[in-house]
Amino acid sequence: MNRSMFLSGLLALSLVGTSVFADDKDKEVKIKTSAICEMCKARIERNLAFEKGVKEATLDVDTKVVTIKYNPAKTDVAKLKANITKTGYDADEVAADPKGYDKLPKCCKKGGMGH
Repeated sequence: MNRSMFLSGLLALSLVGTSVFADDKDKEVKIKTSAICEMCKARIERNLAFEKGVKEATLDVDTKVVTIKYNPAKTDVAKLKANITKTGYDADEVAADPKGYDKLPKCCKKGGMGH
C-alpha cells in the first residue's frame, strides 16, 4: 500500500514538473526580408544560428521569407528582427541597419543582380 501511494505521488510530481516546462515550447515565426540571392540566404541563416534561443532558421530566397524556430524563453521576435536588420536586411516593417547594409556585397544590396 505504501509503495503504491509513493509511486502515485511520484507520478503526480513528474506530471506537474512536465506541465511547468510546457510553456517553453519552441515557437515559429516567419519574417519577410529583403534578401536577394543565395549569399543573402547563407548570411542571414548563419547570423541567426548564433542568436541565443534560435533552433533553426531557413530562408526561402524566392519568397524572401525566413522561417525561424526559437525558444521564447531565450529570445523574442523583436530580437530576431534586430539580428536580421543588423546583418543588413529589412525584417518585415523594420528597415535594415545602415552599417550592416553598407557591409553587404554588391549583389546583396537592393537593386543588385543576385546570383
